[in-house]
Amino acid sequence: MAALSLFLDVPLMREADRLLDAYQEDPSPDKVYLDHWDCQTETGKVWVCPTVRQILLQIANDPTLDHEYLPVLGFPEFTRAATELALGRESRAVIENRAGGVHTVGGTGAVRIGAEFLQRWYNRSSPSPIAVYIALPQWDSLRCIFQDAGFTEIRPYHYWDTVRLAVAIDDFLEVLESAPDCSIVLLHAPEETGLTPKQWEEVARVMRRKRLFPFFDVPAQGLASGDLDRDAWALRHFVAQGFELFCAQSFSKTFGLYNERVGNLIVVVRDNETLLGICSQLQKLVMGMWYTPANLGARVIATVLNNPALLSKWKQSLQTLAERIMLIREKLKEKLRILGTPGCWEHLTAQSGTRSFTGLLPSQVAFLERHKHIYLLGNGQVSVCSINSHNLDYVAQGINEA
Repeated sequence: MAALSLFLDVPLMREADRLLDAYQEDPSPDKVYLDHWDCQTETGKVWVCPTVRQILLQIANDPTLDHEYLPVLGFPEFTRAATELALGRESRAVIENRAGGVHTVGGTGAVRIGAEFLQRWYNRSSPSPIAVYIALPQWDSLRCIFQDAGFTEIRPYHYWDTVRLAVAIDDFLEVLESAPDCSIVLLHAPEETGLTPKQWEEVARVMRRKRLFPFFDVPAQGLASGDLDRDAWALRHFVAQGFELFCAQSFSKTFGLYNERVGNLIVVVRDNETLLGICSQLQKLVMGMWYTPANLGARVIATVLNNPALLSKWKQSLQTLAERIMLIREKLKEKLRILGTPGCWEHLTAQSGTRSFTGLLPSQVAFLERHKHIYLLGNGQVSVCSINSHNLDYVAQGINEA
C-alpha cells in the first residue's frame, strides 16, 4: 500500500511561472516571451547599467574592503541615499529626521518585513481584521506575502478600465471610499499607473479622510518618464500631506542588479521617537528572516548615489533606457496602425514605464500562445522591454491576427 503524501492539495504554480515554463519548453524558433521582469537590451540581453560595471571593477580591486557582516538594518550609506532619492533631500520628513530606511533583500523583502510589522503593530485596537487592498496586476505576487504575514482580509482593486483602455479613477476612488477605516492600501508603481497629479491629489484626500495607510511599492523610479523627481511625485505628495507610510524600493531594474536583490523599506512617521521604535521592531523581524543583508549591490548603489559625477552618468543611462521604452511603444502603435489592426491603440503610448496593458482579451492571448508562440499574461499585460527591433514586426503581426 502506497504511503499517503504529506503534501496533499499543494496548489498549482502562479500564471507567470506556468508561462515561463511553457515558453522554455516551446521548440519553435519564432517564440517570443513578453513577460521579462528585467530590462532587456535591443539585442534581447539583460540590461546592465554601464556605471555599475565601472563600480564593480573598482570594488574588486579595492584592497581595503572585506567581507564583514553588515549591521542588521543594512548599509547606512545606502539606506540614507536611497531614502533621499525617493523622498527628495529637501523633504521635511528627511530634514526632521522622521524618515528612515531598512536595507532589505530586494523590493520583495521590503514588502515582506513591512507586512510582518503591520500585522503585529498596526492599529492593534481594531476589533476586526485589518483589510489590505492590492491592485489586480500585482494580486498574485503581493497577496501571498500578506497572507503569509497573517492578514486574512485581502481584497483586490483595479485602476485600469479594460473596456475603455484608460485609467479607472472613479472605480479606484469608489473602492477607497468603501474601504473600512484604517485599511492598508498597496500603491504599486505609482509612476506607471497613469494617474495625473490631480488624480493622485484626490486619492490622497480620500485616503486621509478614511485614515487609510499607504504602502507604496516603487520598483523602477526613473523608468516611466526618465526623470527621477517626476516619477516620485505621488509618493512625495503623500509625505508632504503628512501621511505616515511605508515605501518598498527596488533597484534591480534601475541599476541592472537583478541577482543582487537590493531593496529598501522607507518608513515615514510623525516624529523621530516613533521612527526609532519602529526600526527597533523591524530589526527584530530582520534578524528572524535574513539577519543581515548582502553587501555588494548596496555598496555599488551607495557609491553611485553619493558621487555627483557617477550620479549624473547613471541618470543619463536611466533617461536613455526610458526613451527606448517610449520609442518601443510608439513603434508598436504605428505598426498596428499600418496593419489596420482593429481598435484604437493610443493607450499604448498613454501609459508609461516598463509594463503595459495591451487591451488584448484572454482568448486573444491564448491565440497568440497557441498559434504564434508569443507568451504574455492572460490579462494582456506585457513587459515593453521584451520587445525590440528583431521581434517587433512579428509581435505586431501576431496581435493583428489575434
